[in-house]
Amino acid sequence: MKKMIFIFMIILIYSCNSEQKNMDKKVFRYNEASGISTLDPLFASDRAVIWAVNMLFDGLVRLDENLIVQPSIAKEWTISEDGLEYNFLLRDDVYFHDHHIFFNGKGRKVIAEDFVYSFKRVMDRSSGSRGNWIFNNVDVEFEDMGMKAINDSTFSIRLKSPQPPFIEMLSMPYCSVVPKEITEKYGKEFRSNPVGTGPFKLFKWYEGVNLVLHKNNNYFLKEEDGTSLPKIDAVMISFIKDKQVGFLGFLRGEYHFQSGIDGSFKDELLSKKGNLKEKYKGKFQIEKGAYLNTEYLGMLTRNEPNNPLSNKKLRQAINYAVNREDLILYLRNGIGKAAHQGFIPEGLPGFDLEREGYTYNPSKAKQLLKEAGFSVNNKAKIKLSITPEYTDICEFIQQQLKAVGIDAQIDVNQPATQREMVANSKVNFFRASWIADYANAENYLALFYSKNKSPAGPNYTQFENSIYDQLYEAANKTIDFEKRQKLFAQMDSIIIEEAPVAILFYDEWLRLTQNNVKGLQGNPMNLLDLRYVELE
Repeated sequence: MKKMIFIFMIILIYSCNSEQKNMDKKVFRYNEASGISTLDPLFASDRAVIWAVNMLFDGLVRLDENLIVQPSIAKEWTISEDGLEYNFLLRDDVYFHDHHIFFNGKGRKVIAEDFVYSFKRVMDRSSGSRGNWIFNNVDVEFEDMGMKAINDSTFSIRLKSPQPPFIEMLSMPYCSVVPKEITEKYGKEFRSNPVGTGPFKLFKWYEGVNLVLHKNNNYFLKEEDGTSLPKIDAVMISFIKDKQVGFLGFLRGEYHFQSGIDGSFKDELLSKKGNLKEKYKGKFQIEKGAYLNTEYLGMLTRNEPNNPLSNKKLRQAINYAVNREDLILYLRNGIGKAAHQGFIPEGLPGFDLEREGYTYNPSKAKQLLKEAGFSVNNKAKIKLSITPEYTDICEFIQQQLKAVGIDAQIDVNQPATQREMVANSKVNFFRASWIADYANAENYLALFYSKNKSPAGPNYTQFENSIYDQLYEAANKTIDFEKRQKLFAQMDSIIIEEAPVAILFYDEWLRLTQNNVKGLQGNPMNLLDLRYVELE
């Protein structure tokens, strides 16, 4: 009944005048149903906050559309031959947003000492930041705790050991530069009084209602022809929790942008192959792209009583039993790519390196079950732990497993309960996903390094393989990009062979925009970059 009402409302909307009533077309509007809890980069751990923080702040470096590290406040940098010392040369035209605390109320120039302060603020365990792990490898025993402002324009970081992904990690919003005098003035209330260097600055935040950001007229980045950025005057983010209401607002033209489609809408709007249905073509634009999120089934590999999944052949059988193409076609409306190449997702360097994963082969699954000692009279029995929003996908998998002779029961848990059980290895078989913290394959392969076993780390499957560990450690000491990629491919091949996970699909982001929106950029980290957006 709810779906029928929704369809009727869509028809009604498009039978009326759907022109945007907003006269000021330089204000970019979107709805954030999940809300925004803070504007302090110290706590930028979820997508909604990350998007807002990226509009307000900048760091030393940033990622482009292809996840290549590009200069931001640092115009260039050098890395010592031993991979231990990073020296950044800063731009001299970057200023914090205007604020009454600064001299004459004008924005102060950013200097190297600001990065020393900002990074040590993240490192401080008492701050509560979830980003302090980024600096675990900084040599705090070295001069100035491993971080030094050599002069106003040169910033240096010293590591304890080589860490090739470190430069990508510095692109994370946790590493944004903040002004000491303002963060210390506001303390915890900096969350609602942010001052950064970003393309937009805070105007008003009515928590739970909307957030309004104004253009930073002193933003340092410009287009190649000298055109100032950003090109729009303001951003307004509303916080309507009801996703149906928010989506209908997009259809009415109240919002310029819609990220993703709620499951209750997808069959109405999209074909099974992920294209807009004919009656909506031309009404708005749709775009998809690789998203660094690997969706998988995790299997506890630890050899213990009542854990049939310690048997590698059973784990391999599960991998062969799932028809990933049908899952994407019928349950995801074409959003995502069936996973046949390993744990490294599409969109990351290393995805295209040759390694052969699993394809749907129920005969092979049955053969492996027989070799593992299971039969019609002795079926493999397992329990799959999930959260409610994945019930349809996991019921599909349950039927696929049943077809080859695996009896899988589904255990539905609330998200907090599920996270606790997975993190403490209390479940043998679970649905999970891994969204990249930073754009490097190491971030994914760390899930299978034996020293990262849960609960201390993200190795939730308790996987242990000495060759894998040696390759992981070698990769973390190898600065040469091509050599590292080969090591990553070898590690991914071990994961495929040993099957501690059944990788289901590599996710995709999906965006809907009004026809007058031009220049909206994105990348596989699913960042929202409004610097180049124009409203025609």
